Amino acid sequence: MDNSKKVEVQILNAFVDNNKGGNPAGVVLNADDLTNEQKLKIASKIGLSETAFVSKSEIAAFKLDFFTPTRQIAHCGHATIATFSYLSQSGLINNPRSSKQTIDGIREILLQGELAFMEQKAPIYGNTNKQEEQILQSLGLTKNDILKDAPILLVNTGNSFVIVPVKSAKILQNIKPDYALISQISDELDLIGFYVFCTEASSPAREASTRMFAPRYGIEEEAATGMAAGPLACYLYDILGIKKDRMLIEQGWFMGQPSPSLIIVDLLLNNGKITKIMAGGKGILMTSLSVEIA
Repeated sequence: MDNSKKVEVQILNAFVDNNKGGNPAGVVLNADDLTNEQKLKIASKIGLSETAFVSKSEIAAFKLDFFTPTRQIAHCGHATIATFSYLSQSGLINNPRSSKQTIDGIREILLQGELAFMEQKAPIYGNTNKQEEQILQSLGLTKNDILKDAPILLVNTGNSFVIVPVKSAKILQNIKPDYALISQISDELDLIGFYVFCTEASSPAREASTRMFAPRYGIEEEAATGMAAGPLACYLYDILGIKKDRMLIEQGWFMGQPSPSLIIVDLLLNNGKITKIMAGGKGILMTSLSVEIA
């Protein structure tokens, strides 16, 4: 007797830049009857950095579970944007305000036209003085490559990332990551990964260009990382003194196969202090796949 079932997976590119590029994520609707083991199998078969599984929630509009090909994670920015873009475009959300329940609590979702934004917490900063030499080594950088008066910091707005400021786009482009060492440091500090940036971007209207390395989660380099762009926007505001409440952050330009992405981060402020972050962008449906599982 064949007990296998077919599961439809929507593939969307999230954080597209002028409707191009972006970061692909899988989205599975009506996932209430899937076990975590089955979700992991599906995510592994799809092979994208993250797949979101959407089910009913009694405390939010939707429950989302995120899986990489190797494990479950608490949050995923581009898979969230992909999910709510798809739900909105499919007519399954008619209200500009929505919400998601994850294994780490409830987060607000805002829909503005074709854009979807997700809530992140106010930033928590931590120093990386003990690990600085190893961090530089893991990226093939020296202290001379680091932006003046800009420390390497651990920043958490829901997930932890090490933010690494470099002087120029050329330095950013020429990074030679040691994935094993990045993974080791990420384990020690309980990070998703390293978010390296410079303040040179493709347009003067944009605040930063970035690269994201997360080998601990099976992702050597990612085209767009909404959960990292939030911490970076806070860093730009609090540490570099870029006093804007909306930051435009590009990513994916310097990958082996470039996939330009744009992440929009709105900072909610109270007397100049960041109280909440909404990071968002646009998701476009690319294709639909059918996955068979036992």
